Amino acid sequence: MAPKGDRGPPSMPLLLSNSGRIVNVSSGLGMLEFVPNERVRMELNDVDELSVGRLDDIVNEYLKEVKEENLHDKGWPTQTCAYTISKAAVNAYTRIMAKSHPSLLINCVCPGLIKTDMTSDTGFFSVDVGARGPVMLAMLPEGGPSGLFFQKMEPSTF
Repeated sequence: MAPKGDRGPPSMPLLLSNSGRIVNVSSGLGMLEFVPNERVRMELNDVDELSVGRLDDIVNEYLKEVKEENLHDKGWPTQTCAYTISKAAVNAYTRIMAKSHPSLLINCVCPGLIKTDMTSDTGFFSVDVGARGPVMLAMLPEGGPSGLFFQKMEPSTF
């Protein structure tokens, strides 16, 4: 995850000096509707109270349940579980950082299922189509949206 505290990555001072943009690539599978644990879902959705430290605690709680083979009993996703939790954490981290650094535009985006080596070319969209959302967010004008999740090029719910 991130360094301890809400400071962000080591390159954050460079971004702050130039009103930068941060685009985190995520997935629709990281949407909170795919996290069956209601308590975790509520905590990840509460951007006013959520901190980097608490997010680390949630991820570590998940890892503990993986080791103890308790995912189902503890209400964690059991299909694409690590991918879902990692992307839900990226989405939550995006919101935390956007709140902590209002001079930056920090968003996350699901480019869609892209035809790449990673998907064994089973995706629905070309790399060119998949790049549109991330590039759009990187090129947002000053005062644009921050702390949002985009599906391709449209804002979506977390």
